Amino acid sequence: MSAYGAFTAARDLLQRHRTDYDTAMREYRAPAMEKFNWALDYFDVEARGNDTPALRVVAADRSEQVLSYAEISASSNQAANYLRDLGVKRGDPVLLMLPNRVELWELMLAAVKLGAVIVPTTMLVCGDDLADRLDRGAIRHVIVQASETPKFTEMHGNYTRISVGGEVDGWHSFDSGRLALPMDFLPEGVTLATDPLLLYFTSGTTSKPKLVLHSHQSYPVGHLSTMYWIGLQKGDLHWNISSPGWAKHAWSCLFAPWNAGATVFVYNYERFNARDVLDVICSSGVTSLCAPPTVWRMMIQEDLTRFKVPLRELVGAGEPLNPEVIDQVERAWGIRIRDGFGQSETTAQIGNTPGQPIKPGSMGRPLPGYEVVLLDADELPAAEGEISLVLKPMPVGLMLGYQGEPEKTAQALRQGHYHTGDTAWRDADGYYFYVGRNDDVFKSSDYRISPFELESVLVEHDDVLEAAIVPSPDALRLSVPKAFVTLRQGALPGPELAASIFAFTRSRLSPYKRIRRIEFTELPKTISGKIRRVELRNQEAAARCANRRPNEFWEEDFLGG
Repeated sequence: MSAYGAFTAARDLLQRHRTDYDTAMREYRAPAMEKFNWALDYFDVEARGNDTPALRVVAADRSEQVLSYAEISASSNQAANYLRDLGVKRGDPVLLMLPNRVELWELMLAAVKLGAVIVPTTMLVCGDDLADRLDRGAIRHVIVQASETPKFTEMHGNYTRISVGGEVDGWHSFDSGRLALPMDFLPEGVTLATDPLLLYFTSGTTSKPKLVLHSHQSYPVGHLSTMYWIGLQKGDLHWNISSPGWAKHAWSCLFAPWNAGATVFVYNYERFNARDVLDVICSSGVTSLCAPPTVWRMMIQEDLTRFKVPLRELVGAGEPLNPEVIDQVERAWGIRIRDGFGQSETTAQIGNTPGQPIKPGSMGRPLPGYEVVLLDADELPAAEGEISLVLKPMPVGLMLGYQGEPEKTAQALRQGHYHTGDTAWRDADGYYFYVGRNDDVFKSSDYRISPFELESVLVEHDDVLEAAIVPSPDALRLSVPKAFVTLRQGALPGPELAASIFAFTRSRLSPYKRIRRIEFTELPKTISGKIRRVELRNQEAAARCANRRPNEFWEEDFLGG
């Protein structure tokens, strides 16, 4: 069977059993292919004579660019010819720093066709972070939005410089340079399924970013699990609210929707406004929406019942979604946000899939292509423990390893399992419930505390927008749960609100889980938007027990001890 036939057979099986989880899990087998280039062997074949919209980009002024599968196949061929003329070769690391513009998708496909190693990079990166990526990524070529080229003025290195969206002195212009080139592309050599394709810098919530290396198999083929979790079908209009440069963008703005034959939708708002976003969903006919928790929390501040959304599928990703947010959306629209779990190192591993019973607070069950176990401190199977993947057989969606760090790769891939670094518990029906990063779970008075559980209660309070729980030193209990809280617009920090939050959480948490301290502040985050609890933990660990900061309140202030 051809690579295209093997890939589409696996895809079609999952789509046939979109709402039949048991059959999909039992019958799905990842296609085994020695040679595979997703852009050439799947996308271009799928695109022949295909006028279905592949990409729809809506600007802030509501003007649109729409490209069919056939059109973007041809324009990416032209882009591949352009890059090859500039010396981009198989295996060359190419740093790609672009916003959500059409050229991003054209160049991603072009790089896949060439066999280059794509290093997606957020436009927020600059200075030392950018220098680190150029150095550790061994970058040979950079493709950059014209407005961002000044960041490279002081960056040393021998790499090709290509600008998009404007002419820049000393840079090759993609806009004008590709115009005379043909829209047919003839590849040089064969792409092995195990050849490197993508190099992602992790968001670094607890340490210096690692370099996650994926192959032509692990992300393109592996993301069939992501397609299944989201529930994508041909004809869908899928919007994933995500910034380029992060793995989730490739998950749901490239591989999953195009694996399904769906249309990728993007709305390039100048500044996020929930009401504006909801209007666009309604007017554009978006059928499937994926958004991070921060976006969902901002959305529910609007009266959702006013918006007659055309949506069929809703999913949340990036960090676990608090149950209160899920409940509010379901009450308004009759659609439940389906949570899931995955990492930059993998595709979607666990998820609530369409048509299946959903348990409050659960992130679902293992997805096709993955066998999941929980391992305790002795690395034995347990009902609660570290989320781990069985390596025999090797999951197709798992990374090749951490680039340049064999020790970290060996540590993650040890004793027959890939260790995610996240803790969960599993109920009798096989549903998984997230506890937290291994580094985030802590003990108070010898009880294990899950920050996520306490944070989920906090955000149910009307005035709390976001929260992070970390251990705070305590002379009696060794440590106690402390909440760093970001308030909703209009809420004022102070003793009255602190007392209200303490009372609210006391009524919903067991005594040993009680939040003992609150500090009102803006939460530190990575450039990908994830909360840096490690920064808050270190801040608390360095503090003396008797010291308090402005806008910090202790439960004993209101209870007399």
